[in-house]
Amino acid sequence: MKTRRVFSTPDLVTARAAMQAAREAGIHDDDISLVARSDIEVGHIPNKRKEADSDFVPAAMRGALFGGLAGLLAGAITVLVFPSVGMSWAGTGLVALAGALVGMFASSLVGSSLPDPVRQKFDGEIKAGRILVLVDGAAELLPAVEVAVTRTGASSLPFDAPTALIR
Repeated sequence: MKTRRVFSTPDLVTARAAMQAAREAGIHDDDISLVARSDIEVGHIPNKRKEADSDFVPAAMRGALFGGLAGLLAGAITVLVFPSVGMSWAGTGLVALAGALVGMFASSLVGSSLPDPVRQKFDGEIKAGRILVLVDGAAELLPAVEVAVTRTGASSLPFDAPTALIR
């Protein structure tokens, strides 16, 4: 499993140097992204480097999981406690599917309006015009990556989260 680390750089030159240092320390190019103020991102950062701006996908996945579990529970209770209703176990499966779909829809709507966790936590850095370098890597690589990236002038920020929970 990969873990995300966040580094703050004062400008695009330092951000590029930090990215190169991360690559040289063993991080795959696809596991490096940038976050900056919108005027900086639009003019200077390629689309493939931009980090997602919302919590849409993670929220949709959580909504599907919890909605499906709620539907499964409601269906099972109906079958076991209220047999006179006449619902079958197949009906329970359909209720669980409906719960997953409704949960996914509702959560994705809310999630699309929320900025991703990095933007939430480091809003002040972003508003100040600093460029954040996000690195996703295996735990055994990250100490060497941190040393290499901070040598470029980047500052390590307090963020350490499994990448699977962010995306």
